[in-house]
Amino acid sequence: MQQSAQQPEERLTDGRAERSRQSRVKIADAVLALLDEGESHFPAERVAERAGVSRRLVFHHYADMSQLVETAIARRLEQLIEQIRPLPTDGPRAARVSALTEQRARILEWITPAQLTLLRLEQPGDRISEVKREVLDFARARLVEIFGEELDRAPAGRRTELLHGLDAVTTWGAWYHWRSSGLSVEAAARTMETAVHALLATTDTA
Repeated sequence: MQQSAQQPEERLTDGRAERSRQSRVKIADAVLALLDEGESHFPAERVAERAGVSRRLVFHHYADMSQLVETAIARRLEQLIEQIRPLPTDGPRAARVSALTEQRARILEWITPAQLTLLRLEQPGDRISEVKREVLDFARARLVEIFGEELDRAPAGRRTELLHGLDAVTTWGAWYHWRSSGLSVEAAARTMETAVHALLATTDTA
């Protein structure tokens, strides 16, 4: 038997749920828009104005501003994963290193405002921790794919150490260190590229 058509009450409930979801996303995106403009604090009035909603609606969807900021940061981390495009996994090492560092430098610079806001959160929620772990695991897995040739050449005991080193110089901690030390985006990217080349070169005599 075919299922009966959706009842008007069900369609109404679905419509309300979708409008509620869209409002939550719009409010979270308003926080991210302010973040991208260099704001470090997010008063409810500013967020509501940017989202085009009332202050009351902000607190209808979020228990408090901390919950809203956490939701926005988690959304930004999810957007980071969406920006990662396939990179070459074979061919000349120089081309692979160049492709990786170009992509990482661009994404790490873009994510910096969200990361700095994340550091100010006293107790990041479970969703942020989960998404952050997913981002780090994904980034590490990409290194294994891109530099599989070099990692496979490394002695068993050194392979893990080499992967840890590659991970360390291509994630946000190193990027922020270089940028906060006064390096330009271009200089920081060149530094990352040099560090990756130096680590991979240790496998040439393995």
